[in-house]
Amino acid sequence: MAISHIKEYAHLTEADVEALGIELDAIRRDIEESRGERDARYIRNAIRLHRTLEIGGRAVLFASLFPPAWLLGTGMLGAAKIIENMELGHNVMHGQWDWMNDPEIHSTTWEWDNPDPSKHWKQTHNYLHHKYTNVLGMDDDIGYGLLRVTRDQRWKPFYLGNPVYNLLLQVFFEYGVAIQHLELGKVAMGRVDRDEFERKRAEVLEKVGKQVAKDYLIFPLLTGPAFVTTLTANFTANVIRNVWTNAVIFCGHFPDGAEKFTKEDIDGETQGEWYLRQMLGSANFEAGPITEFMSGNLCYQIEHHLFPDLPSNRLREISVRVKQLAEKYDLPYTTGSLPVQYFKSWRTILKLALPNKYLRSTADDAPETASERKFADPTPKIDPVTGKRQGLLSALRAGKRALPF
Repeated sequence: MAISHIKEYAHLTEADVEALGIELDAIRRDIEESRGERDARYIRNAIRLHRTLEIGGRAVLFASLFPPAWLLGTGMLGAAKIIENMELGHNVMHGQWDWMNDPEIHSTTWEWDNPDPSKHWKQTHNYLHHKYTNVLGMDDDIGYGLLRVTRDQRWKPFYLGNPVYNLLLQVFFEYGVAIQHLELGKVAMGRVDRDEFERKRAEVLEKVGKQVAKDYLIFPLLTGPAFVTTLTANFTANVIRNVWTNAVIFCGHFPDGAEKFTKEDIDGETQGEWYLRQMLGSANFEAGPITEFMSGNLCYQIEHHLFPDLPSNRLREISVRVKQLAEKYDLPYTTGSLPVQYFKSWRTILKLALPNKYLRSTADDAPETASERKFADPTPKIDPVTGKRQGLLSALRAGKRALPF
């Protein structure tokens, strides 16, 4: 089972959780009070770089009949699409720059280079995913309605296709995101109002039509005799963006240590408990400055989930303080290299294509998610030698090594 008693799993008392919440609230206030010119300069430079790469890439593709120009133009356009998707679209629509009161980069006006209408994304992601992060039955980002990523999802023969579904989702991720808001599974079961579904479907089809026309008709036509090579370059740039986006998102949500939760766990949830759930349900990956930027700073997924509307360029400094709090309360701070985190995500997807009877760990003690039943005694303790509190992290280190399956 997933975690149904978060304080018990985390080895924290109610007073501990309340104190943790107060300290995280203080981090938020400090960042909000210090926002200013350097942050505004950062986002404006990001927009300038994106536009330079996109315009430059599309200009180079006028010569895309020549392989070197095709490679250069495709690379520039792919990078531009990644920046627009990760550092601009995602973060602007979270409201990270609303404090600037600039209509160009305000969450209410931004429409991104993606088939998913921004108003749909803000409902499925900003609200449902970030409010109910990793809560089974509430957060559709748990497997995107397609993949089995926890043993708490009842196995069906459909999940034998897990590896194939994920490959398709990886390559065409933009369209997976676009149809997510349509809730096709609920539609098939008759649990969605038909008129509402048709309205949302029309909005998606309109946005998809605009994106397809832009990338696969208008811009290729502008390059004249290079129509076909420009079209293939645009398609490749979109695939580059999709694969990278998929990798970044999966590294933040599906590696070992990114826990899942039950609906019962969020009944009467306090702000401190919500913070704790974000810390336990998210994972980071290690990155240098370039990878930080190209991931939209989502290499700091834990910090982003704690403070989704704070400027992305501040997540690095926030992470220092969050790590200190994790150490203080003896909580795990899940992180690792990008290849390792992505490998763990894929490993979970591959093995959970199989029924539980072929897996070695139980649903309470699995590498990809666990529950409070993992521990015989979840009570917080004090180390008699150091006087430091002992909690979840100490218990995980002292416990038996998790088996790979």
